[in-house]
Amino acid sequence: MALNPRQLAILQSVREQGSVKTEELAQEFGITLQTARRDLQRLSEAAELERFHGGVRAVDSSTRNITYTERQRTQAGAKQDIARQVAAAIPHGASLFMNIGTTVEAVASELLQHRDLRVVTNNLHVARILAANPQCEVVVAGGTLRHEDLGIVGEAALNFIRQFKVDIGLIGISGIDADGTLRDYDMREVMVARAIVEQSRQVWLVADHSKFERPAMIEMAPLKVVHTLFTDLAPAPSQQRLMEELGVRCVVATNSL
Repeated sequence: MALNPRQLAILQSVREQGSVKTEELAQEFGITLQTARRDLQRLSEAAELERFHGGVRAVDSSTRNITYTERQRTQAGAKQDIARQVAAAIPHGASLFMNIGTTVEAVASELLQHRDLRVVTNNLHVARILAANPQCEVVVAGGTLRHEDLGIVGEAALNFIRQFKVDIGLIGISGIDADGTLRDYDMREVMVARAIVEQSRQVWLVADHSKFERPAMIEMAPLKVVHTLFTDLAPAPSQQRLMEELGVRCVVATNSL
């Protein structure tokens, strides 16, 4: 199915943002709501986008994540809001695990003024960012380097993580099922994340709204292992009820701009 230049531009915009309201797309492209709905219908019929009430989201694969560069761009503003909220909640003198993920990296950028931190990470981006904070001791896991995003995975990383017990395990995730199951794409990454959960006194999950009901093939853990979920928009009522039942605290970041 051939797409016109505007529809291709809309597709790119949605892929970068993850999910967008129809009204926002109409404003962004200077078109009427009716025209926006027609374009979205065409993109949906082409299996490029998935529609939901009031908006549209990028079609995700359950077996393959988007590229690291795309992940950096997707929901960048939301990730920054979440990062500021998380950093404000981390006390000076804390010990943390920080795993693979662009939202976790955004948090690292907000910790440059924190004092007396000790961070154990399998993410070389996190290590590079926190190297600028002389008040933060960074301990880097050994293992197999994943070239695309500089994540460290594998048996050696898994065994390394198990040597520590920290105050806060800060983790990202690729998708959260409707039943609360946390999911990701790489079994090696999932195994390390499970070890982080086991070795943390509290588990903090950072996930923007596009991660809810996003498909990913591998189960990492049930939502009940999470003490606090930081996100950018209030979850759907069904998701809020589930978190209340499981005793998961949900913190919705506020836009500081």
